[in-house]
Amino acid sequence: MSHVPKVGVGVLILKGEKILLLKRKGAHGAGEWSPPGGHLEFGESFEECALRETREETGLAIDNVRFVALTNDIFRESDLHYITIWMEGRYVCGKPSVSAPYEMEEVNWFPLDCLPQPLFLPLKNLMEGKGYSSHPRKEG
Repeated sequence: MSHVPKVGVGVLILKGEKILLLKRKGAHGAGEWSPPGGHLEFGESFEECALRETREETGLAIDNVRFVALTNDIFRESDLHYITIWMEGRYVCGKPSVSAPYEMEEVNWFPLDCLPQPLFLPLKNLMEGKGYSSHPRKEG
């Protein structure tokens, strides 16, 4: 079996000062918190993937989806390598629900300054600034 990186899409959805996170189940990262997201399907745009994964996993409607950053995520314990494309979407409506119980066990809004632990590696890498952004960092 060859070791080839896979492509994932993570969707950052904010509502005021809160972010939507779900507790992963079943796949790698089980028990860790991450935004909605999943594998990019063949022929799908990043925006289409973000809309689809958010709807499938949480039932929420979002719009104004745009690119934010990339992270290079190596899961050493499970011998997996992902390139995660981070998208941001504007919350439109809906109450988050566990729409994919085989992939997640809980979903909720969390204050940005009080995130649940442990965080899924791609989100942790993004939060720690270990990514590639379309916006250059400001030196200060």
